[in-house]
Amino acid sequence: MAKQVILITGASSGFGAMTARQLATGGHCVYAGVRNIHGSGAAAVAAAESFAKEWKVELHSVELDVLEQEQADAAVSRIMTEQGRIDVVIHNAGHMCFGPAEAFTPEQLAALYDVNVLSTQRLNRAALPHMRDKGQGLVVWVSSSSTRGGTPPFLGPYFAAKAAMDALAISYAGELTRWGIETTIVVPGAFTKGTNHFRDAGAPADQAVALAYKDGPYKGVEETALAGLAALEPADADPESVARAIETVVDTPRGKRPFRVHVDPSQDGAEVVNGVADRVRAELLRRIGLGDLLHIPETV
Repeated sequence: MAKQVILITGASSGFGAMTARQLATGGHCVYAGVRNIHGSGAAAVAAAESFAKEWKVELHSVELDVLEQEQADAAVSRIMTEQGRIDVVIHNAGHMCFGPAEAFTPEQLAALYDVNVLSTQRLNRAALPHMRDKGQGLVVWVSSSSTRGGTPPFLGPYFAAKAAMDALAISYAGELTRWGIETTIVVPGAFTKGTNHFRDAGAPADQAVALAYKDGPYKGVEETALAGLAALEPADADPESVARAIETVVDTPRGKRPFRVHVDPSQDGAEVVNGVADRVRAELLRRIGLGDLLHIPETV
């Protein structure tokens, strides 16, 4: 596969950092979006620089707080100045929370929606005009099996935000194909080890309500849910498999990339439900005379 110029959000740790390194060692030019590169993100920047020198790869850190449109614009502008093009955008940034839904304030839900959904819109508005001008590109959305798989309680606000992001990705897919821009939705399962996803999860602000659940009829449910998720995960589950799956998508020839890829060692059922939903979507588009929106044109 020819070298691609790639921008990935949320690349200071977890799936983002793993994917940035995987793609860089695969021969691509990667810009890893990191928030607050001179403060809390400085260690991640230093680690990326060290990795790039050791492996002699093109891995660059770029200031990118996905909550700021100005930073999304600046990151894309820098890439265009330095590389002259942007081939792939990977929407990876996100944040989760854990606790009874009632105990989260509306403002907390709005903040989760901002990180997990509105962030993608900011970057799309910065990057897509360049892809449309070129007549080709790839947008990768890192979704979650929680959007359609079996969903335990106490993760509702996060599940709702990821479901919204997945729905937005589906709509964008049909609106980008005639521009020659492909879409792939990568669906990781619940990797409870190897990332900071669960460790850094947000907590509900209304502790009085949270305690009512913790001490009432739902006593022990939080612990049971977390233990159950961990037990479902096979001992050999490797979060790096998500990074490898994204690399495979990027390296797949243009026009042959899959619409959706599942990476779920726990097999929570999302692949089954998504399979039906994606087929229904495709059938509807064909029935209303828009079947061509399912694939990029052979020539653009």
